[in-house]
Amino acid sequence: MSEKAPAWVVPVMRAGYGARAATYTVVGGLAFLAAWQGGQAQGTTDALADLKGQTWGLIALWAIGLGLIAYAVWRFIAAWMDLECRGTDAKGLFARAGLLVTGAIHAGLGISVLTTVLRGGGEGGGTQSLTAQVMALPYGPLIVGAIGLGTIGAGGYYVYKGYAEKYKDHIRVTPTTRRLDPAMKAGCVAQGVVIAVIGALILYAALTADPGAAGGVGEALHTIRSQPFGRILLGAIGLGLIGFAIENLVEAIYRIVPARAGEDVMTFARRAKLKAEGKLAQATG
Repeated sequence: MSEKAPAWVVPVMRAGYGARAATYTVVGGLAFLAAWQGGQAQGTTDALADLKGQTWGLIALWAIGLGLIAYAVWRFIAAWMDLECRGTDAKGLFARAGLLVTGAIHAGLGISVLTTVLRGGGEGGGTQSLTAQVMALPYGPLIVGAIGLGTIGAGGYYVYKGYAEKYKDHIRVTPTTRRLDPAMKAGCVAQGVVIAVIGALILYAALTADPGAAGGVGEALHTIRSQPFGRILLGAIGLGLIGFAIENLVEAIYRIVPARAGEDVMTFARRAKLKAEGKLAQATG
């Protein structure tokens, strides 16, 4: 990798986070309305499909779909070029592998928005179909079970990321980012809960050898809705997903690319480090 990352990676990153913000605004908003009105929450693909009937809906879908693919490209090149300065030790390589996984997930979602959504269709069936295909492979239930456990682990990481405020590492310190911090924190936790529920559904499908038990975001929200006080829980998760949309919007506007921005930008992580070293007043004076 060159000493400084190329300038084009920045707009790709911003487009990707902006598309995720739009996606989770729709999903979270519909989940909250479902809790408020007593309806059925929708998954990512189904929720975005509702845009088709709105003014400029198809244009919005194309923008979101291309943006999600841009986010996938950002994750791929961030892993390949080490744009987040993770390093080449075991911990760094593991983190970069995680970028590849999230990139692949969002590439699939972006392609789904650009194709399946425009023709109709739903998200849950795709998850169940993929689970059935994997289940049919040799040791398929074990593979599906491992995927379920991995997904639960990813959900747990998002909860930890929110609780420990790791999402702020590469975000610039501004009055706006400080004011929005509680929403960003709640958003990461809510996203973690949804991902963990998806993982639990996949794991249950493996344990019961029933691919139909698996599901995506829509099925996860339905599972939350079916619990005691489910409407309250669903409403809280819906607001949390809107918070996650806010977190992505903040990243789209205020995030830096460490390999390009250098070490002088005042991010939350740098501010915390300077404060711990007693050098904050000198750096901001």
